[in-house]
Amino acid sequence: MTPELAALAAIAVIQIIMIGVAQQSLTADIGRDGNMGPRDGTLPLSPRTQRLRRAVANHVENIGLFIIAVVVVTLSGQATTFTASCAWVFVAARALYLPAYLYGWTPWRSVIWAVGMAATLLMLAAAFI
Repeated sequence: MTPELAALAAIAVIQIIMIGVAQQSLTADIGRDGNMGPRDGTLPLSPRTQRLRRAVANHVENIGLFIIAVVVVTLSGQATTFTASCAWVFVAARALYLPAYLYGWTPWRSVIWAVGMAATLLMLAAAFI
């Protein structure tokens, strides 16, 4: 397995953890029955749960580009030490993003997001060089 693909697998683990943490917080807010129900209407969510749900949504929005970068680099045979480093920088950034969002680390949350996005864009750029 290439380092880029290993990083992609690590991102999947991070997503599973993020969803689990967000779901635990949701269950604490609305109870097990509420969590198992259709969750129609406005839910009485704590600020913590709201932040966790936004962090998960942001993660889902950002992994698509990372997946594309990994696939392009891997299938084009353009994987290098540089692209592997970029992939693992993205993983580190996404791992830090959840606590940064949860605890409101301003401006660090935005800096962490930008580092992850830059790593993804650099991977894509490397495929064209």
